[in-house]
Amino acid sequence: MKPIVRSERRGMFMGRARGFTLIEMLIAIAILAVIAVLSWRGLDQVIRGRTTITNAMEDERVVAQLFDQMRIDARQATTDDQAGQPAISIGGNGLQIVRGVFTPGAAPRLQVVRYRLVDGRIVRFASPPLANVGEVRRALAGSGSGDDGWSALPLMGGVRSLVARVYIPASGWTTQMRDVASKITENDNNLKVPQLGNAPLPRAVTGIQVAVGAPNLAAPITRVFLVGE
Repeated sequence: MKPIVRSERRGMFMGRARGFTLIEMLIAIAILAVIAVLSWRGLDQVIRGRTTITNAMEDERVVAQLFDQMRIDARQATTDDQAGQPAISIGGNGLQIVRGVFTPGAAPRLQVVRYRLVDGRIVRFASPPLANVGEVRRALAGSGSGDDGWSALPLMGGVRSLVARVYIPASGWTTQMRDVASKITENDNNLKVPQLGNAPLPRAVTGIQVAVGAPNLAAPITRVFLVGE
């Protein structure tokens, strides 16, 4: 009789060892749920961080492209006497540059370039190549907003302000075009006869400062460009 009782107890014990109780199952499910939630939050943070970095890199690329184009235009700016008026003009949330266009195998041409803030976006308007001062004056008198063969290239969106000022030698920074006109008159009056026909007049503007403001910027992004350098 005793061996039979031992066998029954041994069978009952082995049966219990092969299974899990309901409480153990609930604890395991709860642990897996916590691990899943933590994993999801970590993955979500990684994805959000990657998106933030990607957007920041794209914004930096757009800003770099805008200022690089401005730098090129300022470097290729013509002189005031070649343009027949100030080669650099500012005002009205915009910047205007009369620049040279140099194409291999073709005669040098002039071009009028305007940076304007249009519906929260900085747009670069550029005239077709111009052969003489008369064509430059007609281009300057036009609207320059995409008509008459002008091209329009949007460069940066989400912009709140576009402010430019110019540097006049021996005077400093200014936002007034009358200061530029006074400097041009001064350069004309100081023109020496041996210089006539041999060298262009000194530039009235030798530097440009551009500040771009946006709602997501704590302070405007400011860059300085040398004119004709």
